[in-house]
Amino acid sequence: MATGLALHVGLNRVDPARYEGWEGTLVACENDARDMARLARTAGFESTVLLTPEGTAANVTAVLGEAAARLGPGDILVFSYSGHGGQVPDDGPAGSDTEPDALDETLVLYDRQFLDDEVRHAFDAFADDVRIVSFFDCCHSGSSIEIPGGPGAGATARFMPEPTRRQLDDRDRGFYADLRRSLAASGPRDGAGPDALLVSACQDDQEASDGDVNGAFTEALLQVWDDGAFRGGYRDFHRAIQRRLPPTQSPNLHLTGTPDPEFVDQRPFTV
Repeated sequence: MATGLALHVGLNRVDPARYEGWEGTLVACENDARDMARLARTAGFESTVLLTPEGTAANVTAVLGEAAARLGPGDILVFSYSGHGGQVPDDGPAGSDTEPDALDETLVLYDRQFLDDEVRHAFDAFADDVRIVSFFDCCHSGSSIEIPGGPGAGATARFMPEPTRRQLDDRDRGFYADLRRSLAASGPRDGAGPDALLVSACQDDQEASDGDVNGAFTEALLQVWDDGAFRGGYRDFHRAIQRRLPPTQSPNLHLTGTPDPEFVDQRPFTV
């Protein structure tokens, strides 16, 4: 019998001491994490929830590492994130894969931004043929799991203000350059690697909306799931969520590695 593990991260703010005084206050992200955990547990997953101050780079890395050590071929990881999303200049080392838009997408964790390169590196630790499904409710999230216009009126967007972003880019450029070199030094893994797909709140160049109870994307996802009444595969699930959101926030379905068609056609949250 397959094993299902899940990690749910929800941050209603970040540590201002690590973000040049910016707190990044949001309303619905902790609710998103709790609701996604409730959904996953009902579907048979063992879930870990990290809320606001617990949502650090070290904690996220540790939980993903523990999951990689436990899961084998045919098992499944669900990773949901709700919070701010960011972008940093992609100053990768010579010869490494770089983003077409010269920007790395990030998860804005409590203590620092977590590069999509780090997500890729964490996923690379999983055994061949582990299924990985990510749901990212944040801005700029369209392709945030790479493996080699504004939101609705009156809504709060889950993105970092441009002045803060510029300050952090200048301050942290050297740190991320060293981090990318460290990740690149680990070299390519042997074997096919895990099969991963992402259903994201929006495209890389779009913003995701916060809400009073849930984020717009998570609210639509929960409505489509309908307490387990949904039938269909991940493509159908993505399209149904997409239809509930405006063109300014267009959820993405992003596949990496070599996901088996049978995996993509499975009903979501199938252990």
